[in-house]
This record gives sequence, structure tokens and C-alpha cells, in this order.
Amino acid sequence: MRYENMCRRLDGILRPDDSFDIIKRPISIGGYRGVMYMIDGFVKDEVMEKIMEFMMSAGKKDVDALPNARSFADRFISYVETDITGDTEKVVTAVLSGTLALVLERYEQVFLIDVRTYPNRGVEEPDDDKVLRGAHDGFSETMVVNTALIRRRIRDPRLRVKICSVGRESRTDIAVVYMNEKADVKVLKRVMTLLDGLNVDSLTMAQQSLSEAMNKKGWFNPFPKVRYTERPDAAAASVLEGKIALIVDNSPSVMIVPSAIFDFVQDANDFYFPPMVGTYLRWVRMLMFFATLFLTPVWFLLVKNPQLLTGWLEFLVIEEPARLPLVAQLLIFEFVMDGLKLASLNTPGSLSNSFSVVGALILGEFAVSSGLFCPDVILYMAFVAIGNFTQPSFELGYAFKMVRILLIVLIALFNFWGLIAGVAVFILLIAFNRTFTCTSYLYPLIPFDGKALLSLFIRVKKNR
Repeated sequence: MRYENMCRRLDGILRPDDSFDIIKRPISIGGYRGVMYMIDGFVKDEVMEKIMEFMMSAGKKDVDALPNARSFADRFISYVETDITGDTEKVVTAVLSGTLALVLERYEQVFLIDVRTYPNRGVEEPDDDKVLRGAHDGFSETMVVNTALIRRRIRDPRLRVKICSVGRESRTDIAVVYMNEKADVKVLKRVMTLLDGLNVDSLTMAQQSLSEAMNKKGWFNPFPKVRYTERPDAAAASVLEGKIALIVDNSPSVMIVPSAIFDFVQDANDFYFPPMVGTYLRWVRMLMFFATLFLTPVWFLLVKNPQLLTGWLEFLVIEEPARLPLVAQLLIFEFVMDGLKLASLNTPGSLSNSFSVVGALILGEFAVSSGLFCPDVILYMAFVAIGNFTQPSFELGYAFKMVRILLIVLIALFNFWGLIAGVAVFILLIAFNRTFTCTSYLYPLIPFDGKALLSLFIRVKKNR
């Protein structure tokens, strides 16, 4: 495509006169006209000054001696990441992604110089997945930085990082990270097929939009099909185990696939302590988490049937009954806990301590003194709230919460049969849930893998 036609098409699509941040910079190289298109804020000024100085030093004879665009790029574009294309759509996408496009009258193809730099925060440790020992860095919203954090930990030529673009409007970059010869070929093919076949306008909410676009079935099942992490060491360890990491640009959360239900019981802290201590912490986490699921429903069932509270179970009897029915108290506290979480998210950091004090007073002393709630409910719901934070997956925590509320409602309606029905629903939701890579959600239980199953309960020594 000739110089004038290419400039006309790029002007018509990019509209530099209508957007102040899209820069159109005329330039002369060896007596030939040229135009550079770039996004202000993405281009490294210092690097561009050196590149322009070197290119503008070329004379007409120097340029005429170079027969094609590739030879000119090799001779006068003093930058590592340089590409050449005649595809207008590819040029537009590259410019909007931060790449500089150079159109030169002497050649029909366009030069793409990757001199972009994205606004980026530091790689500080994520707030919701901290460790006492080990690395304290975390992923950021810049995909290139995230892939570099993984590369820093896996210095193996078998590590593959493939990139694709999703979204007709957003054209969000997604990096697929895996270990060649370790990752399951069928799972990898399934992931790439899903990404290539996505037909969406944009990934507005980054990794969550991607997850919902890749998995359109089973929305009613609350159990998560994808595990997220903001820790580079956790992502690198998963990749070395044969998992696939999906890094979405503009998001600090990395998706780990495939993810089964038992993968959520592991935590980075387990591996930064000796095997015995790590095993103990894992058991504490699992017991606490299952206690949050069954503690309040089973207690409600026992109180609902006082004939069962004999002998050593007498301490469960409510000594100070409240005016509200017990089932109403439990459900109200379930909703109030989430209301407090939402309020905490929207509370400025300088007021968070005051908010905690006010919340504790309202839910504690005033709730009991008003006679609407009994102290036992507050005690057990406080334990449940604390127990939910013993594992890092918020998605799994809310899945257990949905099941817990279902158990309470069914027990209120059908007593013992309600508990049995609720447990059956809980088992069926897990048994019939499948990851979007079509792998078993109950692995290593189904299909059975004894060694892998044992490693979930006993933290084995890592020799990596």
C-alpha cells in the first residue's frame, strides 16, 4: 500500500485530530517523508529521542541503497523489538496497544517499534494472600511484568508463553503460560480453542469476564471452576506441576487451570515451613473450613431438638432466649456479615479502625442488650466469620456460605431430613461440577490417584 493511502487510512481510523493522546508526528528520513503514530503516555521519550536521532542521520543515498523495509529496519532502527507489516488492522491494534508505527514514503510496509511502557505500580505483596516466610512480591496490572516474575522463577527453556487477543473492542492481551512436556496436551488444546473461539465485545472485568466467557454452563453452581492467585511463587509452582496459567492484561490476578476442589486446600504458607508444620497448618485450615460449613447448621438442628441435648451436650442449650426465632437470627447475621464486608471495602483506610470498633459495638453489646439476638448466635457466627479467612479463596468461601444458608433453611423446614437433603445437595454440586477444561472436579479422588491424594493431606518435601 502506498504512503499516501496508508496515512489516509490510519488517519481515518485513529483520528489523531479528535483525540489529544493520539500523536501524529511527521518526520523526514533521508529526504523521504514519514509519519509516526503513537499514544502519548505509552512511549518512552528517552528511547524515542535516540531512535529518531539515529534514523534522521540517514542520508538519501543510504536509504536508496536499502531495497526493502526489512533491510532499513536492520540498518537504521536501533531497537530490539521491531516488526514490519502491511496489515492496516494489525497496525491500528499495535498503536492502540502502545506500539509506535512508522510509515515511510520509501517503503510500502509499516514499521512497528515496541517502545511502549505501561503505567505500573510496584510488585508489593498482595493484601489477601500474605505469607510469614518467603517472597513478598506480587503480580501487578502489567502483563509483561507478570510474565517476567514467572520467568525469574522458572529458568527452563521448556517454559512457554503464548499470547492472544480477546474482545472485539477491548482487544485484551492474554498470556498462556505452561511447561512444555509437562502440561496436559488435551487441556492445553482445549484452552487455546476456547480462547480462539471467544466472541465477546470486551473483557470489562478482566479475569472474571474471561472466566464467564469461557464457561457459560453451570452458572447456578457456586463452586469455583478457576483458582486465582496474585503470588508469582504460587503461579510458578502450579506451572511446574503441569497446570496452565492465564495472565490477563490489566489484572493482577492470574488464573490457574485446571483447578479441582482439592486444589483450594493448599496455601503458600504450607511450603514455607518444614513438612511437619506445613501438614499441621493444612489440617487446621481444612478442619476450620469444614467447621464453618456445618457448625451453625448442626447446632441449630440440636437446639431445635432439645431432647438430644443431654449429658455432655447440655452446654449447647440457649440460656438467654431472644425475641427473634433462631433461624431468623442466623440468617440475619449471615447477611449482616456480608454487609460489613462491603462497608469495609468502601471505608477509607484512615477510618477503618473506627469502623471496626463501631461494628463490634453494634453487633455485640447492643444486639444482645436489645433482646433480639442471643449471645450464642453471635459467638458461633463470629467463629464462622473468622474461619472463612483461614483459606485464601473468596470464591470457595462464598460457595460454602451458599451451602450453609441452604442447610439452615432446609433444617428449619424439614428438621433431620433437611440436613440430609442439604448434605446431598452439597455432594451433588461438587460431584457434577466440572472445570471448563472438561477435567474432573474431584481429582485426585476421581479418577483416583493415591499419591496425589496423600500429598493433599500430608505436606511432602519439595525438591525443586
